Amino acid sequence: MSSPALPAADAGATAPHRLILGSSSPYRRELLQRLHLPFECHSPSIDERPHPGEGPADTAQRLALAKAHAVAAQQPGAVVIGSDQVAELNGQPLGKPGTHERAVAQLRAMSGQQMHFHTAVAVLDAQGLCVGQALNTVRVRLRTLSEAEIEHYLRAEQPYDCAGSAKVEGLGITLLEAVESDDPTALIGLPLIATTTLLRRAGFALPGTGGVA
Repeated sequence: MSSPALPAADAGATAPHRLILGSSSPYRRELLQRLHLPFECHSPSIDERPHPGEGPADTAQRLALAKAHAVAAQQPGAVVIGSDQVAELNGQPLGKPGTHERAVAQLRAMSGQQMHFHTAVAVLDAQGLCVGQALNTVRVRLRTLSEAEIEHYLRAEQPYDCAGSAKVEGLGITLLEAVESDDPTALIGLPLIATTTLLRRAGFALPGTGGVA
């Protein structure tokens, strides 16, 4: 699955290489658009299940790199961004619920608890070599939620494609009591501070020109 290239902010600017976001997530696409670079989206096809004994943060890092490699293998000569997010509650991973019933169970378990969102990013250069990886962990505390609040939220926003069942860029922010982070974009799904650092290593000039650094 792919989407067409997005226009650069400056029509006269040229990027050093074709840039691909290895993700089908609309949230990551919207975040990357903030950098005003032309890019394409291609969905990686990988097994996202955690390995036995693997911690949530390690899973996120492994999958971010695996996604980038999967897309790079199909799109040679491009710089590829891979990213993954794993939510963690009491040491256990929380995936995308997929259904209303699973989302209810997740929010019940998360109610009044502190949890962590591990968001990893990896960037491969045009030769398919990793220019770097980064992991950002956001600490989130949820309010104590009533059954009625959980049902109202899920019916209103249907965040069944979000790890932890809370779309914090939308109505999900009302479920939270506190957030601790050094990069607020990481909670949405792509840590832009780390991503811009890695893109500079890959030859992109930022901010905003799209040219060679």
